[in-house]
Amino acid sequence: MNIQQLKSVVVLSEKLNFTRAAEELNIVQPALSRQIKQLEDQIGAVLFKRDKRNVKLTPAGQHFIKEVKKLLIQLERIKKQTANIHHGHAGEISIGFTHSIMQTILPEILKTMNRQIPGIKAVLKEMNNRDQYLALQQNELDIGFATNPLVPLNLKSKVLHIDNFVILLPEDHAVDRHNYTDFSIFSNEEFIFPSVADGPNYVRILESICIDAGFTPKIIHETDSASTGFRLVEAGLGISFEPVSSLHGHEFPIKIIELKNIKQKAQLTMMWNPEREIEYPLLFELLKNWSVS
Repeated sequence: MNIQQLKSVVVLSEKLNFTRAAEELNIVQPALSRQIKQLEDQIGAVLFKRDKRNVKLTPAGQHFIKEVKKLLIQLERIKKQTANIHHGHAGEISIGFTHSIMQTILPEILKTMNRQIPGIKAVLKEMNNRDQYLALQQNELDIGFATNPLVPLNLKSKVLHIDNFVILLPEDHAVDRHNYTDFSIFSNEEFIFPSVADGPNYVRILESICIDAGFTPKIIHETDSASTGFRLVEAGLGISFEPVSSLHGHEFPIKIIELKNIKQKAQLTMMWNPEREIEYPLLFELLKNWSVS
């Protein structure tokens, strides 16, 4: 089994056509067929079910392709990191983050990294909680930063900062900081929430704020973009929650009431795959000991 065979089987799994896959790989079709047959013989499993018209992955093939893609990603990472070490560079890391993280702790973390690990390059990707879990598990991300994540058991995590939530209201709303009593005052309001699919634990926490106040929120809009949520509130299309830190740098014409007296808090959390610690020991030592100043 060699790397070219693995790359060929991945291309064929994507094209599901020997002719198009061979063209993509710049080889002749018989050579591709031989590669796949040799690979199947070495593994002892049929990866593709084929007839004159169709090519389909078998269940064994689906499993094999999934794992091979992870392996090829890891190989590219190893090659790149090895070259960086050879040339005296600190390397490149991929960081996922949610909006509120960028508004508060991530810039300071990046400054600290650049100061203490000169030459390190960070590739930043704004992603929801769910996509970060998947990317971390598949080694497509080195580190993730999310708000109130439900961290999978095979990942590690550390809460870096705890924030109060705020409620965002249209500028002409009758309630303000002076006449606000408790959260039950919003029982008849329409709410703008994140989508459950993208962050179920985060949504559950927001719902529990309402439930603790004696009502179930009436959700009329869902968005995973904080800026979109701000605009919807500004337009009078509902009210919304955000962590305090999510508001940094924004000057929308909306009212804000900080919810200091509720038990629910926004936990800004770092997540990582423990396999990454071996490749970047200095970085992870720095991040595990990092705290908000």
